[in-house]
Amino acid sequence: MYLKSLSLLNFKNYEQVDIPLSEKINCFVGENGVGKTNILDAIHYLSLCKSSMNPVDTQNILHERDFMVIQGIFVRKEKEENIFCSVRHQKKKQFKRNGKEYDRLSEHIGLLPLVMISPNDTELINGGSEERRRFINGVIAQYDNLYLENLIQYNRALSQRNKLLKDFNASGRFPPDLLEVWDEQLIRYGIPVHEARTKFIERMIPVFREYYQMVSGGKEQVSLKYHSQLNSRDFPSGIRKSLEKDRVLQYSTFGIHKDDLDMQLEDYPLKKVGSQGQQKTYLVALKLAEFEFIRQTMTIPPILLLDDIFDKFDEFRVKQIIKLVAENNFGQIFITDTNENRLFDILKEIPADHLVYKIGPEGEIKELKN
Repeated sequence: MYLKSLSLLNFKNYEQVDIPLSEKINCFVGENGVGKTNILDAIHYLSLCKSSMNPVDTQNILHERDFMVIQGIFVRKEKEENIFCSVRHQKKKQFKRNGKEYDRLSEHIGLLPLVMISPNDTELINGGSEERRRFINGVIAQYDNLYLENLIQYNRALSQRNKLLKDFNASGRFPPDLLEVWDEQLIRYGIPVHEARTKFIERMIPVFREYYQMVSGGKEQVSLKYHSQLNSRDFPSGIRKSLEKDRVLQYSTFGIHKDDLDMQLEDYPLKKVGSQGQQKTYLVALKLAEFEFIRQTMTIPPILLLDDIFDKFDEFRVKQIIKLVAENNFGQIFITDTNENRLFDILKEIPADHLVYKIGPEGEIKELKN
C-alpha cells in the first residue's frame, strides 16, 4: 500500500499544493517552522481521520479561511482509493472514500494503516496514563474494528455514569439503582477491551524486544507490562465495591479507563532509570515494533512517518534506522529533516526509489535532485 499523490487546500500553512509521491521514500527538508510536519500530519488525517497534533479540527484551517480540504490517492491491494477530507467552521467533518461519504468515521479506521514516529512520542514516557492507553488503542483499532466499537460504547457509558454521579451530588440524593444500566454497559464493553489489550501486549513484547536490539545494538533487557484493575478483580465485583468511593469523588474509579502501560528497562521503570538516549531508543523501537505488528496482523505494510528523526539520534544511528526500514519490506516511508545534504548522503547508500522536496519559508514546495 502507498500514497500516490497528496493535495492540500487551506490546510494549516498551505494555501494549495499538489504533491506527487514515490512508492518508497519521500523526504521533506527545510528550516524549522516552514511546515514539514504539516505534510505528515495531512497523511495522518487521511489515515486516522484526525490530526496527530491538534484535536480541534477547525484549528487546522488556514487562518481567515472558511474550510480546508485534504485529498489523497492511495494504491491499496493494486486498487486506487480516493480519500477526501473536508472541514468547515461550524460544520460536521466530512470523510469520503471514492466519492462515498462514511456514515461513521470509525468505518474508515484500519483501511489505510499508519505508524508515526515524532518528537511528541516522549509523552508516552513523561505523560499520564491516558497517553499510553491512546497508544494501545491506536494500534489495536487499526486491525480490530470490533475493539474500536467496544471502546466507543464503553466511553459513552462511562461519560453517562460520571454525569449521573455529579447529578446525584448536586441533588443530595443517591439512588444507586439508576447507575445499574451504565454499570452493565461498562461491564459488557469493558471486558472484551481488556481481553484484546492483554493479547496485544503479550504478542507485542517479543517483537518489541527484537527491534530494541536492532536499534540499540546492546544487550539491555526491555519490557512492557499491562496494568489493569481487571487483572486482579472481575469487573462486576470491582465496580460494585467502588460504588461508595465513586459517590464521594463523583466519577468512576474502577474500569479499563484506569489501565496503564509500564515501560521497563532492566526490570525498572524507564522514566526513572533510562538515560535520554535509552528513552529515545526505546520509543523508536516501540514504534517500529508497532509497524511490524500491524504488518503481520493485517498483511498490509503501514505507511511510516518519521518526523524529525535526527532530533532523536546521531547521523550514524539514523542511517541504520533508515536502511533498516528501507531494506526490510517496510513499504512507503516519509521523512522530515532540516539538513538536505545530510539526507542526500544517507539516500545515496540506500538502493530505494526516493523523492526529496524542499519547503520554503512561505510554504512553497519544489523537488530537489541529487
